[in-house]
Amino acid sequence: MNLTRNDPPRAYSCGIRDEVVIHDCGRVALEPDEQVTFTTPSGGEYDLARKSWGFYATPSLNARLPRFGLRAVLVRNTKRQWFVMLVEDGHEDAFAEYLAAEELVVVARMDDAKDLEALEREVTRG
Repeated sequence: MNLTRNDPPRAYSCGIRDEVVIHDCGRVALEPDEQVTFTTPSGGEYDLARKSWGFYATPSLNARLPRFGLRAVLVRNTKRQWFVMLVEDGHEDAFAEYLAAEELVVVARMDDAKDLEALEREVTRG
């Protein structure tokens, strides 16, 4: 693993009205079969693992990720761009406020087997 810090972090604006400011703190370069874990103050964890073919972008959506206090949600914006967001347990109200402020639409919740199986049926029937 190679970590490059941005000191000071690069700041940029984004969002529907450019009102969200993100601070780009650095880069992590992983070799195949290396992993980094991001944590939350409440004990949540998010693993990102590199493989020779790309990345495992999340832990298993309906097992490890919820055990780590996160739920995956597929979201679409007004430009028809799609995002997978991870919502931290206990922060659902803040997420709902963010969705409203950014005019985002929840397309699918991807945190339990029933939701994932419904999504699979919809995708594979076409």
